[in-house]
This record gives sequence, C-alpha cells and structure tokens, in this order.
Amino acid sequence: MKRRYFLSFVGALTVSLLFSVVLKFFNPPSALAQTNSTILVSAAASLKEVLQEIKTGFEKANPSIKVNYNFGGSGSLQQQIEQGAPADLFISAAAKQMDALAQKGLIDKGTRRDLLTNGLVLVVPSNSTLNITDFRSLTNSDVKKIAVGEPRSVPAGQYTIEVFTTLGILAEVKSKIVYLNSVRNVLAAVETGNADAGIVYTTDAKITNKVKVVAIADSNLHSSIVYPIAVVKASKNTQAAKTFAEYLTSAPAKTVFEKFGFGVAR
Repeated sequence: MKRRYFLSFVGALTVSLLFSVVLKFFNPPSALAQTNSTILVSAAASLKEVLQEIKTGFEKANPSIKVNYNFGGSGSLQQQIEQGAPADLFISAAAKQMDALAQKGLIDKGTRRDLLTNGLVLVVPSNSTLNITDFRSLTNSDVKKIAVGEPRSVPAGQYTIEVFTTLGILAEVKSKIVYLNSVRNVLAAVETGNADAGIVYTTDAKITNKVKVVAIADSNLHSSIVYPIAVVKASKNTQAAKTFAEYLTSAPAKTVFEKFGFGVAR
C-alpha cells in the first residue's frame, strides 16, 4: 500500500514538473526582457546637458527603460548610423542629416517630427578686449581666429556660413576661420582663448560664464534651426525608443527644454 502511495506521489510530482517546464517553454522569461530595455540615443552635441537632465525624469517615470546617449556632431552621428553603428533614436540639429538617413531608408519615417528650435549667437572670451560688437566686426584686422563648426558635418557651422554669406563677409573672414568637429569644440575654443570669437547656439552660450554673447544672428540670415527626431529603423528596441521620443514632447520635458533656452517646435 505504501509503495503504491509513494509511486502515485512520484508520478504526480513528475507530471507537475513537466507541466512547469511546458509553461516556461510557451511563456519564456522574454516577457520580462521585453519590458526592461536599454536604448541608445544618438543626439546632437548641443543637447548634452538638457537631455542628461531629462533622462532622470524619464527613467523615474519609466523604470523599465534605461537611456544611454551618444553625443556628437550631427553629421558624424549620421555617418555612424549609415555604417551600421547601434542607435535606437536619432536627434539631429538640422534637417539635412535626417533627410539623408530618410533617403537611404534608415529611419522610421512615421516617427519623424520636429522637436526643438534654437538660435545662433556670436561669442567671445569673457575677458576679451577686442572691439567685437557684431558679425561684421569679425572683418577687423585684430581678429585673427574665428571658431566655426565644420559645415559639412556640424549644422551650427552650416548656419554660420549662411550668416557670413548673407552679410557678404565670407570672403573677408574665410582665412580666419578654424573649423572644428562639433559646436561644443567651438565653444571650448572660445572659452580657452584659442579663438578670438566663435559662433554657437544660444543654448551653448547659456551653459558657461567663460564666454559672453556680443551679437545674435537674425533668423532671416540663416535657415531655420530645427532639431528633428526619429526612431532608427535598425533599432532592436523600437517600442522603448518610441516611448522616450513621446516623453520628449511631454509637459515635463518641455519645461526642461525651455529652462535650457530651447524653443519647442510647433
């Protein structure tokens, strides 16, 4: 009798274990993995501080999604994506780089939107004694070096050349221009005094007391400065990337963007 009960117990236990294995097979723990994602956002260098702050609020509201960033010149980030580097979301400082990726089918066009706007300013070292009061002052003989973003890969540089061209001073300042690979390197060159002046975004000038703004470029001197955003088609975390992109249009995110001096695209 005891042997029969024992065999019945063992049989029931075996069936239970097999049932458990079957359940795991048909309901793998990937459901948990799918709700815990890490996304990589490739974003224009001028967004560094504001996106770092926004990350804190987003991850608190969405604890299952971790955000990592890759900051750089928009053109460099575009090339990285074209070459297959991992990225889930791309935020450019100009439409040009996003358009190039769209033409190659590398972004999800349905997720593209204009996120932010910005302005362009002329800055000099905070202790500068040169008489630089506007963009035309850059033609003065005592101005030797002007830091500018490389226009082929740095949108701020592209806008700067447009300003110089519209004002008719490009030929006069061309020999003074030092091209750099990101707008933050332009800012650093002016901060350290390695350049007599530089052209950066309004928001860049706000994050340091080592430079002073001496002129603001009228918006009619250059193309509209707009930051488009889109999910990268090769993303393996599409839903998480969409969730973060959506959060960037939320009221809490807008408050942070405006705090740092960005305009919110309409």
